[in-house]
Order: sequence, then C-alpha cells, then structure tokens
Amino acid sequence: MAVRLRMAVHGLRNNRIFHLVAVNQRQRRNAKPIELLGVYNPRLKPGEKTKTIEWSVQRIQYWLRVGATPSKSVTKLLQMGGVLGPERALASDASAREQSSPPDTAPSTESPAPP
Repeated sequence: MAVRLRMAVHGLRNNRIFHLVAVNQRQRRNAKPIELLGVYNPRLKPGEKTKTIEWSVQRIQYWLRVGATPSKSVTKLLQMGGVLGPERALASDASAREQSSPPDTAPSTESPAPP
C-alpha cells in the first residue's frame, strides 16, 4: 500500500483548518486517514504574528523512514519546520519532474537533401 503524507481540509469555507495525515494515496482528499500527524491553522488570531502548526515530529519521521511520500505542500511545511532537510526535498522534486516530463527524442542526424 502506497502511503502519502498530505493535507486534509476541514472547517467552514472561510475558516479552514488543515490536518496533516498519512493516507493511502489512492483515496480521496478527506478520506479516513491511517494516522493524524498534525494540525495546521493558517488563520491568525488577533494579536498573533505567526501561524501555528501542531505536529508529531517522531511520527512524521517514522512515516518518511518507511517510505511515505509527502505532497508538495507538506514538503514545504516540513522544510519550514526543519523536519525535512533540503536533500530530501530535492530528491522528491526530481522524481516528480521525471514522472511528469515526456521522454526526450533524439535529434535527427540526417542532413537535408540538396536542391
């Protein structure tokens, strides 16, 4: 089973809360997760200057060790929080580019026919 670390959306339309979850990658966005790893609230309360993320670093590292793939948004959050190093992020970006890019075609070596 391929596990992915991604965000699940909860809350009202203008008051979203995102749960960082480990979930089977073939399931829909808000499907029942294998494990809840953290909560990200992007809204600032009056008087606050920073957004807050509550997460379990040990459980996130466990899922990364057993082969879970973080989504792009989760990768950015983990880098900002210092959980994920830049070398891991570069590897996941490179593999994503390889999957999305079409195969290169070799240029033709034939010369055009003379007039």
